Amino acid sequence: MQIKTTKTHTVPKISKPQRLQEYGVGLFETVPTKSALKKALKKNYITVNGIIATSATLITGGEEIVLSIPEKATPGKQFHFPLKVLYEDGYLAAVHKPAGIEVSGNKFKTIANTLSQNLMPGPLSDATTPRPVHRLDYATTGVVLVGKTNSSIRALNKMFEEKVISKTYYAVTIGKMKPHGTITTEIDGKPSQSDYKVMESVPSKRFSTLNLVKLCPKTGRRHQLRKHLFSLGNPILGDKEYALEGLILKSKGLYLHAYALEFEHPFTKKKICITDELPGKFGKIFHSKK
Repeated sequence: MQIKTTKTHTVPKISKPQRLQEYGVGLFETVPTKSALKKALKKNYITVNGIIATSATLITGGEEIVLSIPEKATPGKQFHFPLKVLYEDGYLAAVHKPAGIEVSGNKFKTIANTLSQNLMPGPLSDATTPRPVHRLDYATTGVVLVGKTNSSIRALNKMFEEKVISKTYYAVTIGKMKPHGTITTEIDGKPSQSDYKVMESVPSKRFSTLNLVKLCPKTGRRHQLRKHLFSLGNPILGDKEYALEGLILKSKGLYLHAYALEFEHPFTKKKICITDELPGKFGKIFHSKK
């Protein structure tokens, strides 16, 4: 007989009906994101009033939502990894992600698996295991936003979907560029947009010109900034996947950094601006440094 871990949630009165794929995000700590919720629904792990649920199941208030996940043998050891905490309150936090580690996923060594050791326990009634609410590429450094309560995880996921969280990145690019511009090429058949501004340029023996570029993505497609800059003919220094032949820097990592997130706090309503200073390797190329 297979053992299952079961969690139950009774829906309170709600102002208007919602589909389960919206209401259920962050409801259970084991399904903190929209993608995780979809996977759980696809595997028939969730029932509403005893009936196997789908993403379209309508929640109106008073329902009993049950999550039942088969238990797997998991190693007893914990992944210990110190993180630099950039911001923290009872609802949410932000941490610095170094290069060479995944934010979340099936691997043991992830940012998600070490958050509980680095953050204070949430004091609020719906506090849960802290979870990242967005991702950065494996080689990218910078700010990662984290939800510490079920309601915060849901709110922050919705804010990213509605594009009300402003993101600023910095990259080092190869080759001469226009001072500023907007890139709007499609990615995977979907519209995408990134605004850029060249902050500084220096000559380079190997790469001709290197630029410190400020980037403001308006959409969040996979590898968006890397693909957009490559489409201009100005790939990011250290990018091995989107690169020009003969211009690959192999030993210093990717020069792409998630520098800032700005948004209105979903609960206190204060304006929040979280920044993470540029890695030292940027300062070795340019005189100015954030």
